[in-house]
Amino acid sequence: MPVSGPIRVVVAKPGLDGHDRGAKVIARALRDAGMEVIYTGLHQTPEQVVDTAIQEDADAIGLSILSGAHMTLFAKVLELLKERDAEDIKVFGGGIIPEADIAPLKELGVAAIFTPGTPTGDVVTWVNTHVQQGVA
Repeated sequence: MPVSGPIRVVVAKPGLDGHDRGAKVIARALRDAGMEVIYTGLHQTPEQVVDTAIQEDADAIGLSILSGAHMTLFAKVLELLKERDAEDIKVFGGGIIPEADIAPLKELGVAAIFTPGTPTGDVVTWVNTHVQQGVA
C-alpha cells in the first residue's frame, strides 16, 4: 500500500570507520532533493542501523563504508532486516568498495553500490527511481 509523503532514508556509518564526509554529502543531497533523511552518526552497529530504520519507518538504508568491512557489514544488515521481516527496506551503499566485491554484494541483496566519484545527482536519481514507498 503506497504511503504518502517523502521517501525516508537512513544514512549510516557502520563499524569502526570514522570518516563521514561522504555520508554527510549524500545525506544533504537526498535532503535537498526533498527526502527525509535520518543520519545515524559514526560507529553504528548493524543492529542499531536496522533498529533505526524500522523505528523511523524508513524506505531505504544507505550505508557508507570506508573501512574494508563492507562484505561483513552489508551481509549483517541484510540478515537483520530479514529476521525482522523488514526486507522491503532497500539497502544501498557506497565508499571504498573494490569492483570485484560489487557483484557479490548485489547477490547478497544490496540494491546498488556507489563508488568514489559518483555524482550526488546520480545517487538522488537512483533513490527516486528505485525506492518508492509501497512498491516492491
